[in-house]
Amino acid sequence: SGLWRPDSEGPPVLHLRARLAAMGFAAGDPANPRYDAALKQAVTAYQTRVGLVADGIAGPRTVDMVNRRVAGGDRDILVSLERLRWLAGHDLNARHVWVNLPEFNARIVENGQEVFVTRTVIGMKGEEYRTPEFSDGIEYMVVNPRWNVPRSMTVRDYLPRLKANRHAVSHLDVVDGAGNVIPRDRIDFSRYDARNFPYRLRQKPSQDNALGLVKFMFPNPWNIYLHDTPTKHLFNQSSRAHSNGCIRIGQPFELAYELLRDTAPDPRARFHAALDSGRETWLHLSQEVPVHLVYFTTFPDAEGVIRRYPDVYDRDELVYAALMRAG
Repeated sequence: SGLWRPDSEGPPVLHLRARLAAMGFAAGDPANPRYDAALKQAVTAYQTRVGLVADGIAGPRTVDMVNRRVAGGDRDILVSLERLRWLAGHDLNARHVWVNLPEFNARIVENGQEVFVTRTVIGMKGEEYRTPEFSDGIEYMVVNPRWNVPRSMTVRDYLPRLKANRHAVSHLDVVDGAGNVIPRDRIDFSRYDARNFPYRLRQKPSQDNALGLVKFMFPNPWNIYLHDTPTKHLFNQSSRAHSNGCIRIGQPFELAYELLRDTAPDPRARFHAALDSGRETWLHLSQEVPVHLVYFTTFPDAEGVIRRYPDVYDRDELVYAALMRAG
């Protein structure tokens, strides 16, 4: 790793120039030890190709990706081919939502062509937060959703705060098993722990709701879905692994319009009628739309150019090791 920028000079600059040139990014005079305009242009082009911030500065993330590319080589392509084999039973030319986790993007593909793309935020790197890989089908969306806080989060993050102060996290309602909101002054939180806490926490529909104003549902054992978020600034980061496992969508309204295209004659009007009601509303799709949560660190773009993305969850080595064991 390192940090090289225009006007840096020395042997590492020569190595960087040579490696970029070997990968097809013309980097100027191979004997020039100075970080010149030609090298900055090559670094910028490489960063664009692999999904990094294209600032022309060879910082630690860029250098790590360059080194990974040199070290990975055919291994990365073999891993991607194996992952693609797992999708052999799915028609990837049919209309579907494709969420490539390491790319931090979601797109709608139709007849083999990309018709919509948006940035995403995925699960954090901790083992219990990582977004899983699977295929399913989007059946409906919930506009103005209430957020039912997962029990694991309730007892891990919120119950200790409620025991210290019953009025903590006041944006959340305490709800019993029948869905009734229970006044906090009726509850002795000190009596409970992670095993016996009998209540749920729920957030009302609002722009500050953790799910934002819409979530896209494909019921699954992991309770993973796509959703809006009030935390918009995270979409400006190059590495976007910050959620508790679900996938936050940078352009959720636009995704809703596109998914409703075959359901309503005026998708935008249908969506905003539900939104403007202020009530939690389910909009069912006339036809389920396949969704694939995938993990390709090496994959061709729409023009057929191989792009490479960081192995954010360190999963590729596991797949490669399994391939080697299988011969």
